[in-house]
Amino acid sequence: MSQLTTSPVKKTRAVIQYWQPEDSTFWQQQGKRIANRNLWISVFCLLLSFCVWMLFSAVAVNLNKVGFHFTTEQLFLLTALPSVSGAILRVPYSFVIPLVGGRRWTAISTCFLLLPCLWLGYAVQDPSTSYPVFVVIALLCGFAGANFASSMGNISFFFPKSQQGGALGVNGGLGNLGVSVMQLVVPLSLSVALFGFLGGSGQVLPDGQTIWLENAAWVWVPLLLIATLAAWLGMNDLAASKASLRQQLPVLKRGHLWMLSLLYLATFGSFIGFSAGFAMLAKTQFPDVVILNYAFFGPFLGALARPVGGMLSDRFGGVRVTLINFIVMAVFAALLFLTLPGKEQTGTFIAFYSVFMVLFLTAGLGSGSTFQMIAVIFRKITVERIKSQGGDDQTAQHAAATDTAAALGFISAVGAAGGFFIPKAFGTSLALTGSPAGAMQIFLVLYIVCVVVTWGVYGRKKGD
Repeated sequence: MSQLTTSPVKKTRAVIQYWQPEDSTFWQQQGKRIANRNLWISVFCLLLSFCVWMLFSAVAVNLNKVGFHFTTEQLFLLTALPSVSGAILRVPYSFVIPLVGGRRWTAISTCFLLLPCLWLGYAVQDPSTSYPVFVVIALLCGFAGANFASSMGNISFFFPKSQQGGALGVNGGLGNLGVSVMQLVVPLSLSVALFGFLGGSGQVLPDGQTIWLENAAWVWVPLLLIATLAAWLGMNDLAASKASLRQQLPVLKRGHLWMLSLLYLATFGSFIGFSAGFAMLAKTQFPDVVILNYAFFGPFLGALARPVGGMLSDRFGGVRVTLINFIVMAVFAALLFLTLPGKEQTGTFIAFYSVFMVLFLTAGLGSGSTFQMIAVIFRKITVERIKSQGGDDQTAQHAAATDTAAALGFISAVGAAGGFFIPKAFGTSLALTGSPAGAMQIFLVLYIVCVVVTWGVYGRKKGD
């Protein structure tokens, strides 16, 4: 038996010095247990990050009810702004794991989210709080969205390439579930005085009902504290994942990075953009419907579909799954026009809601399948490049892991931009024309373009 197989997992406190997930004996004897522990703690932290990231999608709907006087376009902007900072910050976050370590960074980045949660809880209680203050808090919530890039990059180091689609799908999918969890928990939490000891006084609505809007933010504080401790005490840093910024930056020169960024923008960007803007959009189109009672189900479907997309891609190929998925997205984006209120039609909420549920489902499924494509394609091209330069297998595998983690993080940054552009597009389209149809036409064209790119660049060449 080789030394590579029998070498123990060496630790210096929480740092693992030896890590070879591609060695099947090592993986079964030691690696799988450690990787799964890191995965499930990562899922918990990432789920809470998504709860914080999308807070304004539930808070913005209620601001004017408790005494604020913001326009519809301003409210749409508040739901979109966390995605701006989240997308921008995902770029540095995509390179941070090899520099700092997964355990340290997960704990630090999770703990930071206490700041926007605590601040937002106090801000919503004072109707004199200015709009710029909410803008700053919304941008701080974007730090939560950036955690996705570092989290996915970190988990990619722990698993063998044959299982990365499933592992990344579980981490991303159950993390994405935070959007649905938030939209389910927040409406329930508003009716109870949970945090009187922190100064939560509640707000009286015009109909005489009292709600505690501060609970929307403060309910996550104890959970964030638990997650921070779990990450610090239960996760590991991998010495094998260490790499300088100079070693990671060349990934930006790869043509596939930009092609796959477009595909991920159309899938994950749709998921997070629809999650941020759906409640506000439905409220403008069907004002008689209490949309917060139903808004959670779309993100719930999309989040559950993400790991399924990864696992289906591991079995049938990411290109095939992604191509079919984009075709379905294009078809249902076109059907959505038939459900909207207009001059010649009244609109049907059930049809509108049903079509959007399919779009959420396919956005989540496509997020998982495109991420599997990223992992497979970047590992393949990096290994081939290093070996063609005379490098051995171990060097090639380490370079492939580094390139893949950097690519996953950077592409996730591009995808997060959809969380800004989609609600902003809805708000702008409504302001200019009174209808969201103009925005949906842009999304339809994007999905059709992605069908062409997936088939033309990867399908014919059997890229996965």
